[in-house]
Amino acid sequence: MGVCGCCGALRPRYKRLVDNIFPEDPEDGLVKTNMEKLTFYALSAPEKLDRIGAYLSERLIRDVGRHRYGYVCIAMEALDQLLMACHCQSINLFVESFLKMVAKLLESEKPNLQILGTNSFVKFANIEEDTPSYHRSYDFFVSRFSEMCHSSHDDLEIKTKIRMSGIKGLQGVVRKTVNDELQANIWDPQHMDKIVPSLLFNLQHVEEAESRSPSPLQAPEKEKENPAELAERCLRELLGRAAFGNIKNAIKPVLIHLDNHSLWEPKVFAIRCFKIIMYSIQPQHSHLVIQQLLGHLDANSRSAATVRAGIVEVLSEAAVIAATGSVGPTVLEMFNTLLRQLRLSIDYALTGSYDGSYDGSYDGAGVSLGTKIIKEHEERMFQEAVIKTIGSFASTLPTYQRSEVILFIMSKVPLPSLHHPVETGRTGENRNRLTQIMLLKSLLQCSRQDTVFMKKHSQQLYRHIYLCCKEETNTQKHYEALYGLLALISIELANEEVVVDLIRLVLAIQDLAQVNEENLPIYNRCALYALGAAYLNLISQLTTVPAFCQHIHEVIETRKKEAPYMLPETCCGEPGEGAPGTWLSQDLDGVVIEFLFRQSKISEVLGGSGYNSDRLSLPYIPQLTDEDRLSKRKSIGETISLQVEVESRNSPEREERVPAEEITYETLKKAIVDSVAVEEQERERRRQVVEKFQKAPFEEIAAHCGARASLLQSKLNQIFEITIRPPPSPSGTITAAYGQPQNHSIPVYEMKFPDLCVY
Repeated sequence: MGVCGCCGALRPRYKRLVDNIFPEDPEDGLVKTNMEKLTFYALSAPEKLDRIGAYLSERLIRDVGRHRYGYVCIAMEALDQLLMACHCQSINLFVESFLKMVAKLLESEKPNLQILGTNSFVKFANIEEDTPSYHRSYDFFVSRFSEMCHSSHDDLEIKTKIRMSGIKGLQGVVRKTVNDELQANIWDPQHMDKIVPSLLFNLQHVEEAESRSPSPLQAPEKEKENPAELAERCLRELLGRAAFGNIKNAIKPVLIHLDNHSLWEPKVFAIRCFKIIMYSIQPQHSHLVIQQLLGHLDANSRSAATVRAGIVEVLSEAAVIAATGSVGPTVLEMFNTLLRQLRLSIDYALTGSYDGSYDGSYDGAGVSLGTKIIKEHEERMFQEAVIKTIGSFASTLPTYQRSEVILFIMSKVPLPSLHHPVETGRTGENRNRLTQIMLLKSLLQCSRQDTVFMKKHSQQLYRHIYLCCKEETNTQKHYEALYGLLALISIELANEEVVVDLIRLVLAIQDLAQVNEENLPIYNRCALYALGAAYLNLISQLTTVPAFCQHIHEVIETRKKEAPYMLPETCCGEPGEGAPGTWLSQDLDGVVIEFLFRQSKISEVLGGSGYNSDRLSLPYIPQLTDEDRLSKRKSIGETISLQVEVESRNSPEREERVPAEEITYETLKKAIVDSVAVEEQERERRRQVVEKFQKAPFEEIAAHCGARASLLQSKLNQIFEITIRPPPSPSGTITAAYGQPQNHSIPVYEMKFPDLCVY
């Protein structure tokens, strides 16, 4: 073991103790008894700890150079045990020697040594030191562990182990430094720019770890050794420890990584990253992430539409999560940025240029701008993504904030007024029109409460609209009100399912006018045709499906030429009011198919755009809802009960005869009103009781309950007395002594019952 004979006794004791822990054969491992002696010596003489560490470091460096890796492992094991056992004030000097040895192992090209050094560093990171350190640096370890996270070793298993070690090492650095103000600030950009991309790199390559197909017995081990899962845990831990002032430095590398690796399209990984971020940070920091995403969207305002659309989709997901926590002053800032991007996208689509100048080099698919091409359909997809984001975020806001957002959006609509000068010229008109359409679409985004309402009550609402169209007494005001109702539903409550049902309803109204089973007057039939045309023209513009718009436009143009009485412009008055009367002399029984909106055609064109073609092809049939059936059953039951009551009052067996009351509409109406009044009284009584128990003094409540208990007890006593005492004789009473009447009991089997009781 080096020095022998009498010279060995002259060596310092700590060196002799260190030498004794190494066996002659490294395969025998650490000499445990001698290691216990070394540990006891270090605890007894803590001033020698730094020398012990320096000597172990010297031996380890020598053994690494001589490729004596067995002794290297023994030295690291000894260092780990000393580090775990000693927490004295001299530990800082020992740690310096320890970190020097770990760095030496990490610099090695041998994967086993890198993993060995990482494991020792992780053990050290989990130790809470008693004394602070003012000069320790972890810059080398951040750089080296980040490099290991990007390992490209030829052997897949070794590459996975190295990457896992790198992630564990970064996790150890974070745990050791994140809460220690005296340590190097791990949140500095120079460190975050290495740590965060390294974690995202492993999180991104999850499919590589899943490419192996081990046996079921190896599956649990495989899950433990998945770099993607470990990287996600480390990223969550890092973000969870981030303070208010560190969020920006932690999020910026994520945005840069997604830009550099073109990960905004497809947007799956980007959305996953920001879901991890939003669920890991403290809720009160959510608005900082939203602000950074908004700033990044502005910074990429001249990027491809697909990149901007990906950022907006991520913003949508993050904003919905942030709304459950705290969005703070970011609300109007978010809407302002989205509306500005919407306006820019409209300009790009119209001019084909990012600087707003039109060069006329349109080739049908897009406009070439050097190496960039602006494609209209991609800009349209981006605009739809912005509108969807506005709706999804607005739906999470409280009601008062929704009102503010609506007013804010309306203030951005270009209108011919003093505050909103409208651009002139053909390009300006197109820009204004498209801006108006997009902003109005933003206002159309339905809340969840509205969706639930339509799912519950839509069929009942459609049925009543359909039945109202059958009324012969309808006038122009009725049809205008029906159109307003349909338009309101389409604007405020419409989703894909509602749009399909409304189209089916209007086509059924058209069939109502065509078949005319109700023998409606000519004016009513023309008005129904006009109502259908007006509504389908509106809904076709709201859905913006070109083939659907074309079909509606063709039918309307045909009616203008050959059947204007089937359009609102002509059928706009009532008989006898001086309105155009061309519809009075028309024969509507032979309407040709060109004048009608065809359900098969609409189903075909909308089905190609993602709507439910099967549902569209089904004719609308009014259905009784559960509420309708219950109401109908209740009204029938009330009518029968009223009839029975009237008949019982008119029964000849009654001593006092009451004149028969005729059941009329007014009678039924009065009965319904009375029942409603009774319900209101009962509801008011319950409210008063609840209010009394909430506000009355305890003594008053106790007295009230005591009085009710006494009343209940008296009633129970009466019932028990009647139940226990034998019933009176049906034959009358007999007179007992002293002239007092006394009931005479007769057995039940001897009682004589009236004939009515015999079956």
